[in-house]
Amino acid sequence: MDQQIKRGLLDVCVLAAIRSADSYGYQIIRDMRPYVDISESTLYPILRRLEEAGQLTVRSAEHNGRLRKYYSITPAGRKRLDDFTSDWQEITAIWQFITKGAQNHDQT
Repeated sequence: MDQQIKRGLLDVCVLAAIRSADSYGYQIIRDMRPYVDISESTLYPILRRLEEAGQLTVRSAEHNGRLRKYYSITPAGRKRLDDFTSDWQEITAIWQFITKGAQNHDQT
């Protein structure tokens, strides 16, 4: 898969993982695991990038005597999710065209 496409998809997956409730790194990985394999070394740069883009915020809170960072989606992050949903409809149409073209070509 093209790295830029994968990067964009992972960004949106992280936003989707925190859209309904604040979450922390390990929980985000666990929530995403059934759908996509992501490691801590991949997740944390994504979280920093999304924070720098204003699509999420971070706060620290104590948990079992340790500080834990909790991430929250912002209105800009929600907009990115909405935009992705709209874009995905276009991508689906393109995919259907490509696969239909391949099927028609195979039949000739």
